[in-house]
Amino acid sequence: MIPQRLLIVACAALLPVLAAAQAYPTKPIRVVLPVPAGGTPDVLARTVAPGMAALLGQQLVIDNRGGAGGRIAAEMVATAAPDGYTVFMTSPPCLTILPHMSKVPYHTLTDFVPVSLISTGPMLLLTHAASPVTNTKDLIARAKAAPGKLNYSTAGNGTANHIGMEIFKGIAGINITHVPYAGAPQSVIDLIAGRVDVMLNSIPPALPHVKTGKLRALALAGAARSPLLPEVPTIDEATGLRGVHAGSWLGFLAPAGTPRAIVARLNAVAVQVVQSADMRARLIAQGSDPVGNSPQEFAAFLRTDYEKNGAAVKLAGLRVE
Repeated sequence: MIPQRLLIVACAALLPVLAAAQAYPTKPIRVVLPVPAGGTPDVLARTVAPGMAALLGQQLVIDNRGGAGGRIAAEMVATAAPDGYTVFMTSPPCLTILPHMSKVPYHTLTDFVPVSLISTGPMLLLTHAASPVTNTKDLIARAKAAPGKLNYSTAGNGTANHIGMEIFKGIAGINITHVPYAGAPQSVIDLIAGRVDVMLNSIPPALPHVKTGKLRALALAGAARSPLLPEVPTIDEATGLRGVHAGSWLGFLAPAGTPRAIVARLNAVAVQVVQSADMRARLIAQGSDPVGNSPQEFAAFLRTDYEKNGAAVKLAGLRVE
């Protein structure tokens, strides 16, 4: 049995932590993003942030820290004070892909505490409007006829569209040259201009360009068609292949050691905003599937994605020095 004196001392030590968590937040919260402005995580984060700020009673300050595949942003959050005033909204690359490709100064499963999964979404296989490639079968045929001649752009080495294209290449048995960029926005600009041939990208930033005819959506790398583009088949449908699924997600995390009461507060706010009828409609209209779940559910999702992408990286033999 624990002596009463020790219990009193332990409870006294916890009082400042509990009081701080109860008062939280008392100042603006920095939301670190691992991408430049205009990238899919940026668009989605800026969609949900105002509603969360209103419920928290403090401003959420978006801090775009793109570069190095997201490791700069991830390290910044992993080493930040675990007080709830520096948090992370991120897509998978820096947490569940890059650690399998190169040495990073953090560990995905121990240096962060999951708060909530915000949304998920499949990617579109795209080409520019003047491309002679008219469908996915045509793309595969042209790639097989001239191995390495066609190229594809990504937001950088170790990004979700990089690993997705490598999975597609492996299943289709083709060789298309990778052209990495320092973020998705410039890669999309160059695709529209015809400086690259194809790319996989999330629906939110690609949809306006598809609707205006600047980009051609060849197929969706998902299990089912998107209600936003019902005429666009899945890659599996279009080719007879199986398992060409590539997507991204937006997750909300904090540094490891953040008090549970603060994590619970952030989770409650995130879930309330994401699951509201208005926000669900807005996220769906952008091509995302709203989630909003518990820290435990997001932790399980994160571990599964980490292990799945690790296996895919190993299979494709990818490495970044």
